[in-house]
Amino acid sequence: MSTRPAPVAASIGRSPTVALLDEVQRQKARGVDVLNLSGGEPDFATPEHVVRPAVEALQAGFTHYTPSRGLPELREAIAAKLHADNGIVADPGTDVIVTPSAKHAMFIALAGVIAPGDEVLVPSPAWVSYAPMVTLLGGRPVDVPLDPRDNFTITAEQLSEAVTPRTRAILVNTPNNPTGRMLTASEADAIARVADRHDLTVLADEIYEYIRYDGRSHRSLAAWPGCRDRTLTVNGFSKSYAMTGWRLGYVTGPAAVMREVVKVQEHTVGCASSFVQRGALGALTGESRACIDEMVASYDARRRFLVGALNKIPGISCADPEGAFYVLPDISGLGFGSAQECSAWLIEHAGVVVTPGSAFGPTAEQHVRLSFAAPLETLTATVERLAAVLDAGGAPRGTTALRADNLS
Repeated sequence: MSTRPAPVAASIGRSPTVALLDEVQRQKARGVDVLNLSGGEPDFATPEHVVRPAVEALQAGFTHYTPSRGLPELREAIAAKLHADNGIVADPGTDVIVTPSAKHAMFIALAGVIAPGDEVLVPSPAWVSYAPMVTLLGGRPVDVPLDPRDNFTITAEQLSEAVTPRTRAILVNTPNNPTGRMLTASEADAIARVADRHDLTVLADEIYEYIRYDGRSHRSLAAWPGCRDRTLTVNGFSKSYAMTGWRLGYVTGPAAVMREVVKVQEHTVGCASSFVQRGALGALTGESRACIDEMVASYDARRRFLVGALNKIPGISCADPEGAFYVLPDISGLGFGSAQECSAWLIEHAGVVVTPGSAFGPTAEQHVRLSFAAPLETLTATVERLAAVLDAGGAPRGTTALRADNLS
């Protein structure tokens, strides 16, 4: 008897962003000079006050298991951070779980609150892994498409229309990947009203919390009136502290739910890496957040350059992101049939790698995502290449050797 894949695993596609990274490697292996703006990680080194305690922990032999919830001192530091920065009251003994990545934090949070057949509302455009996570757990992701003409605004009407007797949760990301939108007070109110009316759990992904521009405030749903006892908040260290390869995140929520969530942690990964947790403790307690401020200031300068430069290219319209480090320009004026076609064409003709907006939901079909977590020299070269191959009449047509479905 041959081994057969599980239907649920076979039903989901690959991560489009990971597939693009593979495509970049294929192009580089062919000798193609590729500029990759499809990724989602800081181009900065991890700060020294994070690296040092991790190295010291390794040298001291701190390489064994920790409690599944995480080091007590790290959970205390996270709880203090949540209270000071987010207005979230969390008991470090019962309400916080440290995880190997914010992605795993979201997965175990979902595993702790949904049952097979339950529906999860996912306003889109949304990060590519939310829906597959829900599917893998036997749930049903329900896309709630937000209107680009209304700046992808979340409304109570849209959420309410998507609710059914099977709806269990709403999943929200702020600042948003890929739009760069940040949750407004009216949007937070809308989510809170719908969640209260239908007794729904709220899952809030706040991984880009510190990366925001023009003095905007971050709103944590767990601190919003009516949401505290129904919200699980996911966060981590990857984006703010340039720790993507370290793989460390956390989830916090009501103790009764977290008692169930920690079981998923215990039976999957056991615990996060011990010495990595020491590095995270250094991130939260070792020094000031000047390193974050410096990174955000650099992102801001790149943001301003890229938005301005893209808007000078005929056929492209690019909104100013409020947070995170992505732009999601509208490319409908270029005349491509789809975002995937555009992305494949740009790799072949410009050597520029972007993420097709369709990876994030149907309302981003005429958009592409570019990351500006790249040196200004790379961004400048990217814009120069785009300007060189695009003209006022739209993209020149030719034989596209790269099929669009290679990017899915």
